Amino acid sequence: MARSDKFLSSLKGYVLATHFGPTVLVVSIAFVLSLTQFSMSESIQIAAAILAGQCVVGWSNDLIDFPRDLAASRIGKPLVAGLISPIQLKRAIFIALILAGVLSFIGPLGIKGGALHGIGLLSATLYNLKLKETLLSVLPYIVSFGAVPWAIYISAGKHPSLWLVLAFVIFSSAFHFLNVVKDLDMDVKQGVLGLPQRLGRKRSIAVAIFLILIGAILVISKWGSLF
Repeated sequence: MARSDKFLSSLKGYVLATHFGPTVLVVSIAFVLSLTQFSMSESIQIAAAILAGQCVVGWSNDLIDFPRDLAASRIGKPLVAGLISPIQLKRAIFIALILAGVLSFIGPLGIKGGALHGIGLLSATLYNLKLKETLLSVLPYIVSFGAVPWAIYISAGKHPSLWLVLAFVIFSSAFHFLNVVKDLDMDVKQGVLGLPQRLGRKRSIAVAIFLILIGAILVISKWGSLF
């Protein structure tokens, strides 16, 4: 393989391992929310810090799940597909973690916002390490995504509205139930028994739909108060 082809292959692996779709969504939402409290340049800095954090979460998830993904032949996963190696991903996680910390604490988030961002990353990492296999699997979503508006608002010297925090928590929880559905059967076989796996496919989808409806009603009724 030519050097340029190998570089592009590795780059693709890194991007995919961030869980690209959810990462873009989280960073975009954080950026838009930041614009309500900060300037454009400051909001970009906050989005960069959130992006670095999302890289840590996504990459660590793929690294920890590599043995399971390999056993399940999930060739859509970069490590299983051989686009990148575990060693490369470990190095990338280390660099991204440093960037997330630096961009948080020296940027607009400051000490308080940076600390909350750190709590969110710690919660997500605990999910990757163990909590995804337990009845408490949804808890890291509540903590990590609930921390996002708090980090942004407290950095601006304010407190987020309760409805805003609830919206983050509700939609992220719904995503957890939906995201698990596609691999639910294999998860159960491999002993990954989080709350959605224990509820089963139909109940998990029902819970997700209910949460999305509640979240949509909440956001639609309160959206104007955000600006």
